[in-house]
Amino acid sequence: GLIILLDTPGGMDTAMRDIAKSILNAPLPVIVFVYPSGARAASAGVIITEAAHIAAMAPGTNIGAAHPVSIGLGGSNGEKDKTMSAKLENDAAAYARSIAKTRGRSEEWVEKAVRKSESITAEEALKLNVIDYVASDIEKLLAAIDQKEVNVAGGKKKLNTKNAVTNAQKIGTRQGILSAISDPNISYILLLVGLAGLYFELSTPGAILPGVIGGISLLLAFFGLSTLPVNYTGILLIVFGVILFIAEIKVMSHGMLTVGGVIALILGSLLLFDSPEP
Repeated sequence: GLIILLDTPGGMDTAMRDIAKSILNAPLPVIVFVYPSGARAASAGVIITEAAHIAAMAPGTNIGAAHPVSIGLGGSNGEKDKTMSAKLENDAAAYARSIAKTRGRSEEWVEKAVRKSESITAEEALKLNVIDYVASDIEKLLAAIDQKEVNVAGGKKKLNTKNAVTNAQKIGTRQGILSAISDPNISYILLLVGLAGLYFELSTPGAILPGVIGGISLLLAFFGLSTLPVNYTGILLIVFGVILFIAEIKVMSHGMLTVGGVIALILGSLLLFDSPEP
């Protein structure tokens, strides 16, 4: 089986649906454990928790606040915005209810979490049939779910977890870097740095360094804001690096273009290939 230790403020709808779909169709039992104390399963985290074959939380954690929000630039469009907001809310509520129903959990509460941004503690979640267990650590959770039968893709499976050996998988360096770039705050800062760099380059032609930093920052911001898919961002960074190398031959930059090209190539290589790890 697989235990997902969850602590999230939420995330993109498309990513959340991919994760939920993978869990719902998993051939092995998937346990989502909101852990450690102080962690939360907010927004998209609610759906991921509800999709699990077994949903558990540690004392001192909370779940909820799943109302969908639109993130974008620009002003309000009045009625169009209201209509789109209603469509998002209705779609999210129906999706949450369908997953809760599949797992035999409270459809009513997940709808409240979506429509009213309701949030509850681990103990309240257990009482309302939002989750299956409250446990203080992984060992106690494994002991509690021992011999429980769950429905996985392909049939029923009985868990034998009392003395199970766990194999912890920590986030890798590459994923850590991508995760940092994907932080909305970092992405927005990169966007501002990119725009500022291009502005300084255009206002003072030949400065070079602001343009190099601006170009790299903008491409990373596009990745972080999910404007570009990972592979295209990697390709563009690599192409940008090659352009900088070529420009070094034509322009006296005292090595700044080469340094920028090396940075662009390294970052492009990190983003270019999807990891074979799930």
